[in-house]
Amino acid sequence: MKKYISIIFVFGFLMIFQNCSSQTATDPSAVTALVNSEDFSFHAERATPTNYDVINVMGSLPNATASRILDLSGSNYSIDLKKDKLEVVLPYFGRVFNPTYGNTTQNSYRFTSKDFIVTKSQGKKGKWIVKIKVNDQSSVDEINIEVFKNGKAFTSIRSNDRQPISYDGYITKNEEEKEKL
Repeated sequence: MKKYISIIFVFGFLMIFQNCSSQTATDPSAVTALVNSEDFSFHAERATPTNYDVINVMGSLPNATASRILDLSGSNYSIDLKKDKLEVVLPYFGRVFNPTYGNTTQNSYRFTSKDFIVTKSQGKKGKWIVKIKVNDQSSVDEINIEVFKNGKAFTSIRSNDRQPISYDGYITKNEEEKEKL
């Protein structure tokens, strides 16, 4: 009887492990094609601030988790990279060294750039590193996107007037814009 219970336990463990490992993933060749085309969107699911004041405030909120990660799922925060245009809409949590008083729209990363340089390199185990050097924005210096084989991505933004912040998410193909009639 104990033999059957241990077999059922092992079988159940394998089924749970199979379900956890079979999360939705993108084909590695499709990810490579997206990165090479330089026409993709990064969708942010989580933000990780580096400022300990923000982390302390998050930890003091009622029903707060002990982690310093902010859940962004369900929001439309993204970086849209196209051949001639870069659109960034991401929240910012941290210290801004040169704030714009009275204009709170500039306290997050919301801009469109037409003057940027994209460099790509392939790292270990098929990971892509996409560096975007933004030339026409005074607050953003460089955006680094690490794209893994399964389509998951890690983005960090280095700014001239803010502490660094990073985002976790995934990449997808850009949606075709419908012409307005």
